[in-house]
Amino acid sequence: MTKKLRIGFVGVGGMGQMAHLSNYVVLQNECEVVALAEPRRQTAELVAKRYGVPQVFNDHNELLKSAEVDAIVAPQPFRHHYAIIPDILRAGIPVFTEKPLALSVKAGEELVRLGEEHGAMHMVGYHKRSDPAMEYAKSLVEQWKNSGEFGKLQYIRVTMPPGDWVNGADKPLSVDEPFPAIDKELGPDEFNEDQTNHLDAFVNYYIHQVNAIRFLLGESYRLTFADKSGVLLAGESDSGVTVTLEMAPYSTSIEWHEHIVVCFQKGFVRIDLPAPLARQRAGKVTVMRDNGKESPSYLEPIMPNLSAMRNQAKNFIAAIRGERPAPCLAKEALEDLKLAEDYIRFMARYELNSKGAIL
Repeated sequence: MTKKLRIGFVGVGGMGQMAHLSNYVVLQNECEVVALAEPRRQTAELVAKRYGVPQVFNDHNELLKSAEVDAIVAPQPFRHHYAIIPDILRAGIPVFTEKPLALSVKAGEELVRLGEEHGAMHMVGYHKRSDPAMEYAKSLVEQWKNSGEFGKLQYIRVTMPPGDWVNGADKPLSVDEPFPAIDKELGPDEFNEDQTNHLDAFVNYYIHQVNAIRFLLGESYRLTFADKSGVLLAGESDSGVTVTLEMAPYSTSIEWHEHIVVCFQKGFVRIDLPAPLARQRAGKVTVMRDNGKESPSYLEPIMPNLSAMRNQAKNFIAAIRGERPAPCLAKEALEDLKLAEDYIRFMARYELNSKGAIL
């Protein structure tokens, strides 16, 4: 029988509870949550009692010193990563953090360096890679690329307007306590305050889609264009595939619209993803085939009743055990920050031009 992993949690705020803790405690044959660190003591005790966590600590250093854990889930705000995650990596313990890796490339590079130096796996929470629909689509895209039956991969489009990402999820347990004072990571040295705020907003909301494009491409890509209104960015992959991200062509009030279309010359794979906090609901896949040899067809395979967040927890556990690779490690997540900084620099050119500067 495979030994159950002992999991420690560093932070049990809103996302910590709704997106992560609730998805680990039910995997009773695979792991057990044995400790949590949370400086808001009343909230910590309330959460520990609700989820049956036996040990409670004030901070991550106390947990590292006194708890026996095989891995740590640290769902911290990303601008706190640089102040907390290095200690976990230095301890050589596998760690999961939310996306993005950090705010800046500089901080991200240091986290990657520490993980490699101390042999600590660092998985970054791009949960969309763990959606069963995305896993299915990725496998099919690779099959088509290898077979050539549907021509070349030539275009990927992602559309994700602002919408109801919470999807009616239950509110997390909490007590009216102040959050601890933790200095936030500063922005890149060359960025002014407005540019840092723009970077913060972009990586908080759209870095999932930046990452998902690379996941489906299977290769890196670079930014080639962004419109001044902030609706669209475009890029090109190493092999010449065009990609676009439609960020805010419109907005929705009570729905979530997120679509990805992977286009080959003779067919496409479309993924429609549910709201991030939807409970045990996978995305939908539509496959169109028209290779000229058989009658054109559409296929909509049935996905399991499994959410991306739950499957992500399973994937982290499997990666720790060496059963399969982690969906996204820190080194790859660093590439997202590089593109994000390039995007902010690109957008800054419009501001310079409006002031009469030479582009």
